[in-house]
Amino acid sequence: MTKYADRIRISLLLLRLGVFLVMTMWTLDKFFNPGHAAAIFEKFYSIGGVGEGIVIVIAAIEMVLLLMFLAGVKKTLTYGLVLVLHAGSTLSAFNQYLAPWEHLLFFAAWPMLAACVALFLLREIDTCFTLGGKQARLAQAQTQAG
Repeated sequence: MTKYADRIRISLLLLRLGVFLVMTMWTLDKFFNPGHAAAIFEKFYSIGGVGEGIVIVIAAIEMVLLLMFLAGVKKTLTYGLVLVLHAGSTLSAFNQYLAPWEHLLFFAAWPMLAACVALFLLREIDTCFTLGGKQARLAQAQTQAG
């Protein structure tokens, strides 16, 4: 283990928790206010006529994905899907960036996108409080020792 290994693991955990928190709030919004989510689909994704039932199904699928992401399960798949979802969300709001002073909060999406990219790129060493994290650390220690 390097001198910075624990700091890196904790930093990746904090990034994962932060991304999880934001995306979970967006997912909960779909459950509690599906009409709002349907309006977002129409305005930002040009997908009109999304019914509340469909929004709730999407929210349920997202919640399962986010819980798997939080637990560090199937990292290539879950971290990758979280990255794709957030990248789509960030890029779909492109027009908002053209009038920055009226839409300052939209710019918060970019550092979160950077966090998603970092988590995806470093997913193999994101082992703090993940399912299988202890086994990954043991395998790494055995590789370094042998």
